[in-house]
Amino acid sequence: MKDHPNHRFSSLLPSFKRRIRARRARPLPLGVSVRHGGVRFSIFSEYANILRLVLFADDKAATPERAFDLDPELHRFGDIWSVFIEGIGPGQVYAWQAFGPFDPEKGHRFNDNKFLVDPYTRAIVGDYDWNVKGFRHDCPHDAPRSLVLDDTYPWKDNRFLRIPWEDTVIYEAHLSGFTKDESSDVPFRGTFDGFIEKLPYLRDLGITAVEVLPIQAFPAHENVNINPVTGARLTNYWGYSTLAFLAPHPPYGTGRSPGCEVEECKRFVDACHRHGLEVILDIVFNHTAEGDETGPTLSFKGLDNRVYYQLDQDLSKYKNFSGCGNTFNCNHPYVRDFILDVLRYWVVEMRVDGFRFDLASILGRDTDGTLMDRPPLVERIAEDPILRGVKLIAEAWDAGGAYQVGSFPGTSWSEWNGRFRDDVRQFWLTPEGTASALATRLAGSEDLYGPRGPRHGVNFITAHDGFTLRDLVSYERKNNDANGELNRDGENFNNSCNHGVEGVTVYAPIRNLRLIQMKNLLTTLFCSQGVPMVSMGDEIGKTQHGNNNAYCQDNPMNWFHWDLLTEVSEEGGDHHHPRDHAEALYLHEFTKLLVRLRRECPALRRRTFFTGKPSPVEPDVIWHGPSSCDDMEWDSPLRILGMRLGPVEGTGNFCGRMEFLFCAEPIQVEFFLPPGIGWGLVLDTSDLFTRPSIALDGPLVPVKSRVVLNGPCVVILSELPG
Repeated sequence: MKDHPNHRFSSLLPSFKRRIRARRARPLPLGVSVRHGGVRFSIFSEYANILRLVLFADDKAATPERAFDLDPELHRFGDIWSVFIEGIGPGQVYAWQAFGPFDPEKGHRFNDNKFLVDPYTRAIVGDYDWNVKGFRHDCPHDAPRSLVLDDTYPWKDNRFLRIPWEDTVIYEAHLSGFTKDESSDVPFRGTFDGFIEKLPYLRDLGITAVEVLPIQAFPAHENVNINPVTGARLTNYWGYSTLAFLAPHPPYGTGRSPGCEVEECKRFVDACHRHGLEVILDIVFNHTAEGDETGPTLSFKGLDNRVYYQLDQDLSKYKNFSGCGNTFNCNHPYVRDFILDVLRYWVVEMRVDGFRFDLASILGRDTDGTLMDRPPLVERIAEDPILRGVKLIAEAWDAGGAYQVGSFPGTSWSEWNGRFRDDVRQFWLTPEGTASALATRLAGSEDLYGPRGPRHGVNFITAHDGFTLRDLVSYERKNNDANGELNRDGENFNNSCNHGVEGVTVYAPIRNLRLIQMKNLLTTLFCSQGVPMVSMGDEIGKTQHGNNNAYCQDNPMNWFHWDLLTEVSEEGGDHHHPRDHAEALYLHEFTKLLVRLRRECPALRRRTFFTGKPSPVEPDVIWHGPSSCDDMEWDSPLRILGMRLGPVEGTGNFCGRMEFLFCAEPIQVEFFLPPGIGWGLVLDTSDLFTRPSIALDGPLVPVKSRVVLNGPCVVILSELPG
């Protein structure tokens, strides 16, 4: 095969010792296929004139040892370019170059100076320092390389768990941050292997699904800002900037060998399943790491800019519905197929159980950026024969103004329920909250999910984006100075309350009140219809010191502090206050018992909405105020609410009537219970540091017909047997 006339590497190639030959190959499947005697490479490009495959001696080589130009007459089938290279196999490092017009005015950004990552690569090698090389148009060799893998794995009898939505409890975690702190005491901190070591903790907590922030390869060094407090270079910690959609992020591996993170990722999923935990991937199809017109050329931009991205009317610019510089062209026919291939790969080859789609409304925008009523990609994902049955969660909004919570297209999708977050925060932490809004969220948000059922709403109080649970009750203003953006980033309206002092305090009455409010918020989450999600560290009172946009903080601010779960003396012994340890241990136990209460109370895990009608003897739910057991004054300005659930079939401790009493006002309130029923106290969140904090075992303490609430608090009562 002859080199292209513009071949820039002919003088750089060392003597080639392996016998390597190129020949024609079938176009499908796309990506890399290891065959007897060699490797087949296949890639898409509609507008390229020539594609060049370059091979490297190893993962550290700066220049290629061989290059092959693909002849359009021999190696192009429609818009698919393919070639079979004899004499190579797993371990081969490669990249692509694309020759074509660099004509931004027409939407073309081909740049033959750039080595490009294969969109279908399953592993990448090499580093990429955004600040040094990323923006230089004429700088070659500045991107990671792709790696050929033999990625078979002995799955044995590892089956999908298929846990019903109503029984699901989600734990949103950062793969690295979960074990990166030295207190995790694992051999490989911040890795898949490190996470495996801590799976018994999640299982003991009662979690059924781990939702991990993006683990697809991303350029961690794309952030060029400096922490003005420490002077350290900031990073892309969260990972919402994908470079290679099929490749696990290399730093999440142990680094034992190039590409080892692929097998270790599979081992992580395998271990989760053996611990009874499903794995849900947070995946980012709304944009990529290549940014806007000033950003680097890494893969998609250099292979077919007009196909992969939504371009503005001025084709040299990008539509930006993601807020990150570009918008992936999700409903271009080829890009739709690419996205489906990515999802199928993670389900079939990596055995994950579901996906949470970041800024999912972009999946429903056509190639012009207009929201569609029936987006073909959204429908195809839901009805795909491979993907049917996996958990699909949409973050049903985007940065372009779309807000589709409750109206995301397709009946198979669940959604992050942002309305739940806002209404519950307002009820407990602001004067704007109302009892009627809380009742709607407790009942599963029927106003949003209509006939689809409450399981379509994933309820949460906090997530990775925003205040942590502790900061929500400790700060009224964001404190993002450490992000190096003059505190301009992050949400300004948080529905939070500092309870008298902004930030950290040792004043016991305020700390006690904050602890009660954290308990109130957690209790509301787990006593609501729908699917509860807990954010990593909230169960131990994790703080980010008021930073509500800690996307760039790969440091103890974001990490899970395992040392908080140890008893300490009054003198301390680490950088935490002794009270922090006591509260962490208490909150952890409290959360664990809440999860168990939900599991043992069938009335909290309904598949359908309440009817309010007798079934068969009495209503499934009765809303009431303090003065009457069967009446609720919805016009009252007081944030006070009673919810009584009727008995359900079953033989457990919590199958009879249940009372849930909520008071967000800082006052004492008397609730009068219906006569003729014996009640026992399950929980009173105003009690501090009592063991057990939730009564689940043994006889319950009897409660008379008059219950006094010392607000703000939640009281839960259960009907006594007999």
